[in-house]
Amino acid sequence: MSLVSLPLLILPWKMGRLVNFATFSILRRSFSLSSGCLQCSNQPLTICTESNGIRKICLNDPKKRNALSLSMLKRLQDDLTRDIDNLRAIIITAPGKVFCAGHDLKELRSEDGRQHHIEVFQSCSEMMNTIQDLPVPVIAEVSGLATAAGCQLVATCDIAVASEKSQYATPGVNVGLFCSTPAVAVGRAVPRKVAMEMLFTGHPISAQDALLHGLVSKVVPEDKLEEETMKIAERICESSRSVIALGKATFYAQMNLERKEAYKLTAQVMVENLSISDGQEGIKSFIEKKKPVWSHNTNKVH
Repeated sequence: MSLVSLPLLILPWKMGRLVNFATFSILRRSFSLSSGCLQCSNQPLTICTESNGIRKICLNDPKKRNALSLSMLKRLQDDLTRDIDNLRAIIITAPGKVFCAGHDLKELRSEDGRQHHIEVFQSCSEMMNTIQDLPVPVIAEVSGLATAAGCQLVATCDIAVASEKSQYATPGVNVGLFCSTPAVAVGRAVPRKVAMEMLFTGHPISAQDALLHGLVSKVVPEDKLEEETMKIAERICESSRSVIALGKATFYAQMNLERKEAYKLTAQVMVENLSISDGQEGIKSFIEKKKPVWSHNTNKVH
């Protein structure tokens, strides 16, 4: 079983009443309406930089609160999948008070038509699946508010580092559009009853509550957010790319299996891991007390 063939083997990708002021405030910051917020034609939706195997994707549509419009979704899909052979980690970030406000509601009006709505949600699902199917870890660096599909994006990333000022919500219920697709990622990241409260009320949770329930990996002071996120990415870069890729694919595959089947799969993968050159290089270097020299490929040693 090779790393390339592994995924083929292991994958089965309140209306009617007033809301209180706090919820209303969150709603105003959460949902994007593109009217009056036209983006300059020369301003890219994302700014993509890369250094030492780490790609940073910065959402760059602050006037629309970095909404996941169809154009933004397509741009993110391209940023995530373009020239990834030498990548070691990806960071998704956004400056300002709003990390991502979810879908652009102006794209979801009835006059846009059912086919357009289908394309929006299919594109969003494809991008979310891509994040977990990629062979490199994807890290969310969250400084502000993440709502609806923005909260989904945080929950989908492999790791999420959050500012202590960040907040998370799935407030679609308050505008008559239940956050059903965000529920897929959020419901797999936090306990069921926590997810249901978020989905049924739309109320935001704090960074500390997000950490407590498993929506984010760690919470840091706002002025340390970029530094702490980069430290994680750099630590990932110290390991073998092929081993990381094998481990990530296996982790998500076994999560969908019954316990005994999960152990059966992962025992097989451990043996396969030992058969690739970097698996043996790491063990040999540990025994000989030296730093391993990774090949980052899947060449077999036996």
